[in-house]
Order: sequence, then C-alpha cells, then structure tokens
Amino acid sequence: MWCFERLWRCKIVFMRIAIVKVSALGDIVHAMVVLQFIKKFNQEISIDWIVEEQYKGLLEAHPHINKVHLVNFQKAKKKKSIFSLLKDLDKLRHYDLYDLVIDMQGLIKSAIISKLLPSKQIIGFDKFSIREKFASNFYNKRLNCSYETNVILRNLALIEFALGFRVEKKQIYNKEPFIYSNLKELDFISTKSKKNILIIPGASQLSKRYPAESFAKLVNLLDANFYIVWASNDEELLAQEIKKLAPNVVICPKLSIDKLSLLISKLDLVIGPDTGPTHIAWALNIPSITLFGSTPGYRNTFQTEFNIIIESDSNVNPNQIDKNDYSIRNIEVEDILVKSRELLMMEN
Repeated sequence: MWCFERLWRCKIVFMRIAIVKVSALGDIVHAMVVLQFIKKFNQEISIDWIVEEQYKGLLEAHPHINKVHLVNFQKAKKKKSIFSLLKDLDKLRHYDLYDLVIDMQGLIKSAIISKLLPSKQIIGFDKFSIREKFASNFYNKRLNCSYETNVILRNLALIEFALGFRVEKKQIYNKEPFIYSNLKELDFISTKSKKNILIIPGASQLSKRYPAESFAKLVNLLDANFYIVWASNDEELLAQEIKKLAPNVVICPKLSIDKLSLLISKLDLVIGPDTGPTHIAWALNIPSITLFGSTPGYRNTFQTEFNIIIESDSNVNPNQIDKNDYSIRNIEVEDILVKSRELLMMEN
C-alpha cells in the first residue's frame, strides 16, 4: 500500500531533474535506457540532459528529454583554449533550479558540472564505485554500487536510488527502443530480398578492433548485403581494406549520429566491437553480435535473446583495462558466422 500511495503522490508533483552524462557515444546510449523507466514511474518529471556537443544528435529527438544542454570539453581540448569551455560552464549556473541533479558519469569533470547546476540535491556514486574517487565529494547523496556491475544495471540502480522506484530485469528485456532520429529515409539501403548487415571495424582503442581481414572473410562466407560505417580517417582506411578483400561490401558515407541511428534501425544484424554503434543496435532492439577482447562483456552490454556477445579468452579487469590486450583478434570467424546465421533465422 505504501508504494502505491507514494507513487500517487509523485504523480501530482512536478519535478525537474538534470542528468549529467557528457560522453562517450556508447556510454550515453547505456545511460539513455533510464529515460523510459523514469517516465513510466512519473510522467510529470521534466528531464534535462547535459552532454558534449558532438553527441547532441543522440539526444535532441528524444521525446522524454525536455532540453539538451551542451558543453565543449573536446573542442576546448583541440583548440587548447579553456575560454570557450569556461563560457559553457558559466551558463550552467544560470539555469532554473533543479530538484535533482544526477551525475551518471562519475568523473571529476561531470561532478564539477553537477555542482555548477542550481539544484536542491546532487546524487552520484560513492568513492568506492567510481574510478575518479574525488568526484564523490561533489555529491550530497551517494550510492555504493560496484564498478564491475553491468553498466545498464548500474545506471538503473542510480536512478532507482535517486527517485525511489524499482526496475525489474524483465522490464529491461522488454524495453522500448529508445534512440530517435529526425530523419525518415536513407538512399543507400538495399530493399532486395537479402538481409542487411552492418559491420563496424572501428573503435576508440586499437585493442578493441576486430581485424579487417577477418571481417572480410565473414562477408565472403555469408550471403547478405553488407555495409560498413566509419567515423575517422583511419576507420575509413579499415573499411577500404575490407572492401579490397570483399568487393561486394558497401562503404557508407560519413554519417551524422542522426543518420547512423536511422541506418541501424533498418538493419537485420549489426556486428562490431565494444563501441557506440554496436550499442545503438541494442538500444533499438536490432539483433547484434558484440565482440569483446580487452573489455569485459559481462559489464559493457546487456545480453538478450537477439543481442549476444562473443568474447576472447582474455581475463579482463574492468578497473584496469589493458590496452595492449589484442585478444579480440583470436575470435574465430566461424564462431561469428554460426551466431550470425542463428540470429538471421530468428528474423524470419
């Protein structure tokens, strides 16, 4: 009875909250899953989001977000100028008062942002639950949740702690797709009878990349329409390496986040390493195979019936990632082929 009474009281109270999760692409996707559960708990909660400008396309079309506020840490770093960043940070102090600010990042930079925002309370992880422990000093209320815990469950635990409700695992399995695009069509997706598969050769760390020749072998073994996305010059070179060995693959033009999200929503399967576009497939309930070597699969994705992982035999410490661990290269192409066929059969 208490739970129903509390829920009823919350329903009639308007609340403003700000979520601070500034980067990177995959981490923001992992955090965005909380939005639908916040709104299911209380439709009257207004949610703002503070994010790096380069990732705004991931958030601006989301119907559950009231306003997206931008900061420019990356731009300031590239220009080697702190003035533009200080200007952005100064703006934060003049926003309307928030009932809650929730730092889902757990870094010193995100904690500073959280502290600058006008708020009644700042909530984040305690010093035992984050890598940059000093960040916890900026919070009024702190959650203890092991850093090794699955990132989706960690994010939900923090929201549950902040707002006082509970999300069951079965609700995550039955989640609604939560990446939105302002676009409607792409002109390079095939409408032929073959399945459309995306492969992702790039990742933020070299140790997270699957070899181009292995991807090419997979393309040549599976009868489907294959596409490649890339986000930097070296990733474009990887795409060209694959195409030399597998000429039928289509290298997509460089895509905005908006176009990338729309592309993934139209696919039958996404195959890639522990990186943002692969996690977008999970967010959109699109079948995916995530390849893990130097990073922990049990922590960095949430497996479902059609979102699976294949891991190397490396013993990974999530608290100290070994960037010289290239064990992802040891994953057999045949293992990916078998899982791909299984997932494509499920699509029929």
